Amino acid sequence: MLTLENVAIRQGDFSLRADFTIQAGQRVAVIGRSGAGKSTLLSLIAGFFPPEEGSVLFDGQNMTKAAPGKRPLAMLFQDNNLFPHLSVAQNVGLGVRPDLRLNQVQKSLVANAIERVGLSGLEDRKPAQLSGGQQSRVALARILVQDKPLVLLDEPFAALGPALKIEMLDLVAEVLEETGAALLMVSHDPQDARRIAPMTVLVADGVAYAPTETGALLDNPPPALKAYLG
Repeated sequence: MLTLENVAIRQGDFSLRADFTIQAGQRVAVIGRSGAGKSTLLSLIAGFFPPEEGSVLFDGQNMTKAAPGKRPLAMLFQDNNLFPHLSVAQNVGLGVRPDLRLNQVQKSLVANAIERVGLSGLEDRKPAQLSGGQQSRVALARILVQDKPLVLLDEPFAALGPALKIEMLDLVAEVLEETGAALLMVSHDPQDARRIAPMTVLVADGVAYAPTETGALLDNPPPALKAYLG
């Protein structure tokens, strides 16, 4: 369970407040206009910078000052963050050990994750030899091996075509169903939220609002969201 307790973020003229809880296993989208603070919210939760006020709690434990690597979460960025000089298996293995000194059990874990995302047989390929969809699958496999209770997705499939994006969203949903991990996913596309996230956090006017039911929010949007959706 993730709790943002009276959190305030300030960066120059930009400010954002948040005070809500994400329950264990809950799938939540984060939507709002460009520049509203969606990615900033995820970066705060991931530990890339501290809030000026408030606390970040995981299962009741205060981790506001914990380093990113010490937090019980895995994060997938828009560019997938793959290392071009490493193979598929090595890029996935980084999720287990950054030095890639894997024992046999850990190597099996990597192989199983690669199989789970449909990339068996491509273990030795480099990212440049893969399609965009395959690169996204590698990044998802690296999330899998980390086995964290919270997954943060920052528009990782935005560069994919509509059919491939739907395929990846469905794969994420399947994986989360199996692992029981919670999800917080930034997206510009409200259809992504409808497809994968029963709850949605709206970021608007300097506030990340508490999660609300996705269908109800999108079917009857408040003025700030209505302006964004057009």
